[in-house]
Amino acid sequence: MVFSFLYLAFRALLGALVRSRRGLDLKEIELLVLRHELEVLRRQVARPKLRAADRALLAAAACHLPRSFRGARLVTPRTLLRWHRALVRQGWRQPPSRRGRPSLSAEVRALVLKLARENPRWGHRRISGELAKLGLRVSPTSIRRLLARAGLEPAPRRSGPGWREFLRVQAASIVACDFFTVESVFLRRYYVLFSIAHASRRVWLAGCTTNPTSAWVTQQARNLGLDFADQGTRFLIRDRDSKSTRAFDAVFASEGITIMKTPVRAPKANAIAERFVRTVRAECLDWLLILNRRHREHVLPAYIRHYGCKSRRWTGGGSFAGVGVGAGDRVLKRRGWGCLLPRWVAA
Repeated sequence: MVFSFLYLAFRALLGALVRSRRGLDLKEIELLVLRHELEVLRRQVARPKLRAADRALLAAAACHLPRSFRGARLVTPRTLLRWHRALVRQGWRQPPSRRGRPSLSAEVRALVLKLARENPRWGHRRISGELAKLGLRVSPTSIRRLLARAGLEPAPRRSGPGWREFLRVQAASIVACDFFTVESVFLRRYYVLFSIAHASRRVWLAGCTTNPTSAWVTQQARNLGLDFADQGTRFLIRDRDSKSTRAFDAVFASEGITIMKTPVRAPKANAIAERFVRTVRAECLDWLLILNRRHREHVLPAYIRHYGCKSRRWTGGGSFAGVGVGAGDRVLKRRGWGCLLPRWVAA
């Protein structure tokens, strides 16, 4: 209530001064409002940020104002002294100098990383020596820091053969052997001994019998031992079947082939051979009725030739007849037992 009365009285006083001849002018009232707004802004901003042009304008204009108005300005004598001290410090300040060794150029960094990636056995000292032969002087410490920033580990742990590369190299000298059974239409069981190369997936049919004794198995090993040696085989994987005796192992050992026995009840240890058994059953034996040994000796070799053609790693046996069907060529291969196998090849 009291504040409202004082506000109305102050408003009436300003109106009387404006209407009088010697009272306040409208410009003076505007300046009064602007000064009050400036005071409000000063209470909100502790120290305003001024640019160089703002400082020059305020400093030059403040010199022509009465002394009573200088204290209320943003630029005070204390401000001018502080600016002068900053200029003096800037004059005495020395230009920043580059510390340490000069940085390596982009071409040298790219060359160091290329040498490190292509030669995983080279350490930072070896790379420094190789660069010196090219006329580039780079310290081993700089190379070590560059390799660390690039995420390359120290040699020889920088890189190595991955599992795919490692297994591919090892598979070139591994052959697996195993048995699978064929049931004839008269429920006569035939035991088929086969071997398969891990690298090329080439399959050898060693033989087929109704009574696989150790002597028969050893004789089949003699038939295949020389062929395996010519293929560069170093390891033979087999299970712990009682039919594979020491005589069987001795035949391959005489050719420099090491026998590797799979653990007990671990079919995954001989996964390549087990996979072939599943394939030959799913694609051939489950769709046919084997009459006798002669029929089996005709069907299985035909399927082995088809299996070799199907694998891209071994192109042995069989011919294809191409039929144009637009974007690609539909290839039909007639199996040895009478049905057609569709395949696609690139046009």
